[in-house]
Amino acid sequence: KQWYHRRVREAVVSTQSTGNHVLKVGRNNFKPPPKVDSSVVRIEPMNPTPKINFMEWDGLTRIVFTRKNKSLAAIFKSKSVLELLTKNYNIFCSLNNTPVPEDFDIKRTLDEIFQSNEMGETRSRTMSNDQLLKLLESFNSRGIHFSS
Repeated sequence: KQWYHRRVREAVVSTQSTGNHVLKVGRNNFKPPPKVDSSVVRIEPMNPTPKINFMEWDGLTRIVFTRKNKSLAAIFKSKSVLELLTKNYNIFCSLNNTPVPEDFDIKRTLDEIFQSNEMGETRSRTMSNDQLLKLLESFNSRGIHFSS
């Protein structure tokens, strides 16, 4: 659970800023001494900030990092994720006055997205932010959104 929160935080922060390690702080500098060493990190905001819908970004990273060792295809085939994406797709279509295609199949759409990006077998723990952004762009271009 702790790894998940750290990776999601890292993904969110690194889209808006850059971080540099400044110095290491030993555990003996604290009373009582902790069991781990600490570091001082400088975080500088990017200028200009990337144009990302952070509600979408948060929704994607929450889904992707719930099971870090599973492949993306396996994560997105779970029943709860399929239901969420189908619901969000229906909401997106209704907000844009677009009829939902009768032959719409969320599983087929996801397979097409993963094949076009060659990411179906990729595990979330190995993905860079650029890959995550590319994946988010692919989902959004197909009308698949992560926030309603």
